[in-house]
Amino acid sequence: LAKFLIKKNYSVIGITRNKSSKNTYRLNILNIIKDVKLIKCPFISVKFLDDLLKKNKHICEIYYLAGESSPIESFINPENAIKSNTIGVLNILLSIKKIKKKIKLFNASSVQIFGNNKSNFYNENSKISPTTPYAVSKASGYWLTKIFRENYNLYSCSGILFNHESVLRDDRFVSKKIINFTKKYKKNNKIKLRMGNLDIYRDWGWAPEYVEAMWLMLQQKKPIDLIIGTGKKHSLREFVNVVFKKMKINKKNLVERSSKLIRKIDINSYRANTNLCKKTIKWEAKISFKEIIYKMLKEEIY
Repeated sequence: LAKFLIKKNYSVIGITRNKSSKNTYRLNILNIIKDVKLIKCPFISVKFLDDLLKKNKHICEIYYLAGESSPIESFINPENAIKSNTIGVLNILLSIKKIKKKIKLFNASSVQIFGNNKSNFYNENSKISPTTPYAVSKASGYWLTKIFRENYNLYSCSGILFNHESVLRDDRFVSKKIINFTKKYKKNNKIKLRMGNLDIYRDWGWAPEYVEAMWLMLQQKKPIDLIIGTGKKHSLREFVNVVFKKMKINKKNLVERSSKLIRKIDINSYRANTNLCKKTIKWEAKISFKEIIYKMLKEEIY
């Protein structure tokens, strides 16, 4: 997103809890570390935002992508999820409302807010039914963004994001785990890829495309919440199969349904209904499921 905005001649300010090279390595990979003004802040408080907006009067758009991003870890530290995904959004809304300036806010919400409904084809009117502290926090952030928009006429909107992948993806995520396994396999072809349930379905997209949708949402005359996805779903088994076939890895190197990796609470399947997104911001995903995997295997950023 930062590189996308810089290419459009934006002056980009990034807020981070940790300015160490270990945390900002992606900016180095993208070769924009010198082009982003980084400000360290442990938590987005109203006071911090008030000071930031007073010192930087040119700020016209805020993209809130911060927050605890793991549904599983949110059970261990639910307060972190609520603090970052809910209170962080609320504080931004309060600060914008206070200064009465037309600052546009994009809030990154998640498909996880819909929970495990029988209908796994979600649109903007689907029932919100969170099943994890993470999903609760994202649902709260979504509702607050909507409530402030409707009650205070703020330009605030949420992109309900489905899975979006990139070589910059954190190693904790299952997609990156599978990709990283292939590197280890090259050094030792005796190792096994241990997985949990492979028969779950996800709507996988390409992150560089999704940031364009985020930007487009803030360029409209009126703010609107939108589903951002591909409209197609694939199983985790398909993901593994594509990787193994491409890298010529024997299926004997796969161990599935490892008891330690089976999630007690998981969403079986979901797919995005992108009709409103196509109609409103004229955006749709173009990079296919297989292309995403091939790009990750070849470590292509774009």
